Amino acid sequence: MNTAAFTKTYDGIKVLDFPGMLFEKGKVYAILGANGSGKSTFARILSGLLPSDQNKAVTDKCRLGYLPQKNYGFRMSVKDNLLLNGKDVQRADTLLRALQIQHLQNKRADRLSGGETARMALARIMMKSYDVLILDEPTAAMDIETTILAEQLILDYVQETGCTLLIITHSLQQAKRIAHEILFFHKGIMLEHGAKDTLLALPQTKELQQFLEFYGVSCEV
Repeated sequence: MNTAAFTKTYDGIKVLDFPGMLFEKGKVYAILGANGSGKSTFARILSGLLPSDQNKAVTDKCRLGYLPQKNYGFRMSVKDNLLLNGKDVQRADTLLRALQIQHLQNKRADRLSGGETARMALARIMMKSYDVLILDEPTAAMDIETTILAEQLILDYVQETGCTLLIITHSLQQAKRIAHEILFFHKGIMLEHGAKDTLLALPQTKELQQFLEFYGVSCEV
C-alpha cells in the first residue's frame, strides 16, 4: 500500500503531519506513541473515515478493513454479528474457537463484557480477506491469555491473506512479539520508522529513547 503525504488540522493547529510511505504486503507494522501523538487520527484518515486537510484519498485503491478502538456489538447473536461481514459459517466457527468464545455464539452481542466484545469484534473483521487491515488497540480490553490468542490469530491472518496489517498499540511488548516494523509517532509527526529490532535497540531520537526507557528498555541515542 502506497500512502501519499497528508496533514490534519483542527482549529488552526496541525495535529498530524505524515510524509507518506510504502507499506509492504505480508508485514505487520506497529504504530507506537504516547496518547495524543496522532496514532488514531492517522488510522482513521488511512481508512477513509476522516478526511485529511488535502480532502482526497491518501491510499491506493485496495480492500481495506478497519477495526476502531471503541468496539461494539449489534443487537443480534455473536455468530450473526460475524456473519454480517461474510457468510462463511465454517470460518465463523473457526474464528469463534480461535478466540475461545464459541460458547457465546448465541448470546446477544450488545450484552457482552468489554473483553468479550473485543474478541467478537476482532473475529468479525477477520471474516473477510483484506489487502490492508488496520487495528486500533484491538487487545486493550483483553486479559493476558486472550491477548496471546488474539496475537496468534493476527499473525495467522497475515500469513493466510498476505495482507499489510497496521496495529496501533500502547504495548511495547506486543510490538516486540508480532511486528516486523515500527512507526513511532510524537506530537503528530512520525519521528522514526524502521525494522523492529533495529529501532528498539538503536533509537535515533531522544523522544523515542525516553518512550522506551519509560517501559523499562535501556538504550542510548
